[in-house]
Amino acid sequence: MKVVFLEDVKGRGKKGEIKEVPDGYANNFLIKNKKAEPATGKNLGAVKGRQKAEEKAAAELLAEAQTLKTTIEDDAFVVEIKGKSGADGRLFGAVSSKQIAAALAEQKQIKVDKRKLELNQPIHALGYTTVPLKLHRDVTADLRVHVSEG
Repeated sequence: MKVVFLEDVKGRGKKGEIKEVPDGYANNFLIKNKKAEPATGKNLGAVKGRQKAEEKAAAELLAEAQTLKTTIEDDAFVVEIKGKSGADGRLFGAVSSKQIAAALAEQKQIKVDKRKLELNQPIHALGYTTVPLKLHRDVTADLRVHVSEG
C-alpha cells in the first residue's frame, strides 16, 4: 500500500515522503496512529500544499534572519556590558553568553537564546570582542560586545 508519511517514522520514512509499505503495517500502525495516510490524489495534493507553505515560511525566516544580520553587523551596533576589573584590565569574574543575551534584549530589544551565541569561553578582559551569533541555519552574524569598567 502506498502511504504519505505525516511524521518521521524511524526506519520507514520521513515526513512528506510517499512510500510503499505492507498493507497490515499501514492499516494497523501507521494510519491508526496518524503517522501516515493513504496516498490518494486528495492526500497527495494536500501534502504538496503543506510543503509549499513550509518552504514559504522557511524563506521568510531566512529573509528575516538576513535583515537582522545587517542590523547587527552595522558599525554603530554595539552591546555595552559593565564589569569590575583589576589594574591590568582583567575582569573579576567573566562575561557569559547569558549576560550578553540579557544585555542585547535590554539595550536593543532583540531577544536571542543564549545558546545561539557561539562563545567558546567567557570574556575575561575589558575591550571589544566579536561574538558569532547564529540567527538561522545558514546565517551567522558577528555581534560586537564592549566590556567596560563599571
